[in-house]
Amino acid sequence: MKGLLFCLLFLTGIQCYAQTADEKAIRNILNRQTAAWNNGNLEEFMSGYWKNDSLMFIGQSGITYGWNQTLANYKKHYPDSAIMGKLKFDIILVKPLSSQYYYVTGKWMLKRSAGDVSGYFTLLFRKINRIWMIIEDHSS
Repeated sequence: MKGLLFCLLFLTGIQCYAQTADEKAIRNILNRQTAAWNNGNLEEFMSGYWKNDSLMFIGQSGITYGWNQTLANYKKHYPDSAIMGKLKFDIILVKPLSSQYYYVTGKWMLKRSAGDVSGYFTLLFRKINRIWMIIEDHSS
């Protein structure tokens, strides 16, 4: 009887930690962003963001609205691959808020010859036309 109870508890625990299809899709977006950054491709990195004037990016300089302005800021602050360095994300939390929204918390790290830098981020994902997109990014 104890063996059966243990098996049930074990299997229930596995289900609790299994990633949903939505979480896998979101993690895949973050993996693609990392690869794009590490290849020096800011446009491809930005493909995870909502291509809309309502995109909100909050960073050290304040709030930026819009996909185009966010890309312009990335290009200004990371003009070449030496400054961009190699990006790594450590995902701390991927939390569903509803069927249409996910909240992600993590740490970003840039390893580069100009000096390593790191910080934390929170992302708000929204499912738009069945595709997960970052609609808000707060990075410090």
